[in-house]
Amino acid sequence: MAIVGCGAVGSLFAANLAQLDEVEVWAFDLDREHVAAINEQGLRLSGAGELVGEVRATTDAAELPPSDFGIVATKCMHTAAAIEATAPAFADGAVCSVQNGVGNEEVLAEYAERVIRGTTFPAGRVLGPGHVQWDVKGDTTIGPFEPSPAPMAEVERLAAVCTRGGMPTQAVADARGPQWRKLIFNAATNPIGALTGLTHGRVCDDPGLRRLVSQLVDEGRAVAAAQGIELDADPEELIDHAARPDVAYDHKASMLQDAEAHRQTEVDYLNGGISRVGREQGIPTPLNDAITALIKGLEASWAQT
Repeated sequence: MAIVGCGAVGSLFAANLAQLDEVEVWAFDLDREHVAAINEQGLRLSGAGELVGEVRATTDAAELPPSDFGIVATKCMHTAAAIEATAPAFADGAVCSVQNGVGNEEVLAEYAERVIRGTTFPAGRVLGPGHVQWDVKGDTTIGPFEPSPAPMAEVERLAAVCTRGGMPTQAVADARGPQWRKLIFNAATNPIGALTGLTHGRVCDDPGLRRLVSQLVDEGRAVAAAQGIELDADPEELIDHAARPDVAYDHKASMLQDAEAHRQTEVDYLNGGISRVGREQGIPTPLNDAITALIKGLEASWAQT
């Protein structure tokens, strides 16, 4: 098993899967300090789960051994470079995306024959080299990527391994509904947090912001419906559930974490992705267009400081 991109989410999968005696876990990441700490001390998770995973990490993709499965957890803008570097390790294996946004599986399919579409809700943040805070637990859903599918038996095998390792995962024939449910959830909440500096729960506490979140959800629903995608759950209910104090009230969404660190965000693959598909389907998305422009403007402002 190889984890491509061992940031917060990738680390959650890597450390949990490393608890299984029958699974050898490798991690590929470009953060040399993070990789060195993992190799020296193990990969430590704290917060929602307390454990240390014995993971073999590398910054050199050529060191990855042939792997039955790869789990790609990089930021969307790094997908092409990451899979291009690591593809030889998956020549006889299947590659699964658990990334945010839309369009990642299409990129993976340019380099891998068997691709798995996935979406995951566990979340966290890197506290320091080799140490990740596990903020939110949650489920993962995976299924064959239709144009270049991994066999369903392989999808089910990966789901079973992840579940045994402590990352509950369901294998389904069509993972588009769960993926778009997560996409709409993220596109409606993450950029609002990034623009205001508020955690998920505090965004939902503000009536004006909560109305804006609902309006963004409505646009996303319309674009999903135009593609014939049936959401597996109501994004509104998930947003309110996550706002509970015992779930993710104080969680800083990944886009807010990026904004605070002045890093490029994934807005092009979240709100920008909804807008792109909306244009293809003839569905107007003025709010997602506006949010994308605002986040891009925020990113541009960092170059002036």
